[in-house]
Amino acid sequence: MRVAILAHGKFPDRAKTAVGVLRYGDHDVVAVLDREAAGQRVADFGLRAVPDAPIVESMDEVPECDALLIGIAPIGGGFDESWRPDVRTAIERGCDVIAGLHYFLNDDEEFARLADDHGVELRDVRRPPEDLTVAEGVTDGVAAEVVLTVGTDCSVGKMTATMELVEAARERGVDAAAVPTGQTGVLIEGWGIAVDRVVSDFVNGAVERMVREAGDDHDLLVVEGQGSIVHPAYSAVTCGILHGAMADRLVLCHDATRERIHGYEAFELPSVANYVDLYESLATPVHETEVVAGTLNTRDLADDAAAREAVDAFGDAIGGPATDPVRFDADDVLEAVL
Repeated sequence: MRVAILAHGKFPDRAKTAVGVLRYGDHDVVAVLDREAAGQRVADFGLRAVPDAPIVESMDEVPECDALLIGIAPIGGGFDESWRPDVRTAIERGCDVIAGLHYFLNDDEEFARLADDHGVELRDVRRPPEDLTVAEGVTDGVAAEVVLTVGTDCSVGKMTATMELVEAARERGVDAAAVPTGQTGVLIEGWGIAVDRVVSDFVNGAVERMVREAGDDHDLLVVEGQGSIVHPAYSAVTCGILHGAMADRLVLCHDATRERIHGYEAFELPSVANYVDLYESLATPVHETEVVAGTLNTRDLADDAAAREAVDAFGDAIGGPATDPVRFDADDVLEAVL
């Protein structure tokens, strides 16, 4: 499918959905929309393992495509009214529009009417199924080994670690699959439930449902984590995934330069070692597990030597192998996972 990705004013550092779809999605990206970076190309930003594409000012400059994808997931998941002209133009050109916002395009009267007039689909990937229930506490009965990526904060690379571990496992001949729990993962994999939109009583059950759905068809499942257990806004969804997945092993994800909680800078991050104890002690009453490895996001470190030093220090702090799977490889972490 040929898609354009909307990332106005955010590409690349604050458009993780856009970057995730570019890096891991099975889409032909014909353009990225960003008014502030128009005239440049994706390749100009030095992103590792990301295909190139032109960056344009508006949907009017996008080549023929099948869909417009909203590549931004702002805090609160709202819709920025400055995006409306591009969404309107996409619909009028006969393009589907795909969004992972808490604001549902299908509930927008103008967009719904235009989509009906032009015979296109509005896909709100954050809208949860209507038949979710509470968990039964039986996820540990699946045949697959279950691994969960957990984080020291939001936006530290849990989705990236999930996708990199699955890819590395498949390259080694392991039948592995990702279990997407966020809008970017759902967009990449084409299935899943964005659990931060699920009623809190049903979060564990939503994760259990996905793991059970895929757990007997694969040898390894890597469940995408969300948020952080100490996050003042997102801790509930983190706990729900932790207990719903009943993971056999955990991989701790961290950002090498992060000292305070993203978007909540009044809160300092605890020490990395504290997270190991927090996650293991919280998970164990439901299903005993342990942090066996870690991934470190080193994108803000200038060179490989500094990144390698940071990775080694992170590994020492968690007492296990660590890597930046994008800058280096996932071999040692995968070995611990398997």
